[in-house]
Amino acid sequence: QAYLSYSNIAALTHLARKPGWDITKTLDNVRIWTHEEGAVLSFKVEMQVKVPSHVAFSLLSDFSLRQRWDKHFLTCKVLQAVSEEEKIYHVTSAPMTGHQPRDFVILVSQRQPCRPQEPYMVAVRSVTLREMPPSPEFCRSEILCAGFQIHSNSSSSCTVCYFNQVTSGVMPYLAANLTGSSKSIEDTALECIKFLE
Repeated sequence: QAYLSYSNIAALTHLARKPGWDITKTLDNVRIWTHEEGAVLSFKVEMQVKVPSHVAFSLLSDFSLRQRWDKHFLTCKVLQAVSEEEKIYHVTSAPMTGHQPRDFVILVSQRQPCRPQEPYMVAVRSVTLREMPPSPEFCRSEILCAGFQIHSNSSSSCTVCYFNQVTSGVMPYLAANLTGSSKSIEDTALECIKFLE
């Protein structure tokens, strides 16, 4: 478990530092970037938020609050509190047209910065849990690497970056999005800002 949690944080740090991100969209306080490498598509949503970074961190690291702003989350319940900084959740998401509803078993690892210039981190990856085998009513999907980095801008504002490395399991939700025919990523980002503020 210690290894999983370390690799969860390390994978998010590595993804955030990758060179070659292309900006695809800029709104007032939201910027969307993409990164392609072989068959893996990653995206980054950068949001300017008018709350202190520690407040954004405490709200975003509690995934039971996620349904309040992310309409892709239908249910989210804690399966196991591994430690103060680690929880395993079971998430279900609404079915897309022509697709079975999906579910995910995810490990959420949170870290406070060790040094002032470092970001707060909330890293997410799929794990397998014997107590939660795949069920026939859902299509079990996988998150390779996702999460938030929260950088402090001032005592009352921060930059929240959401990252997601997209697998084919998450693709139906995003394909329409990145071609611009759906504004789901932007809408979710704006809901997230509204929720945090």
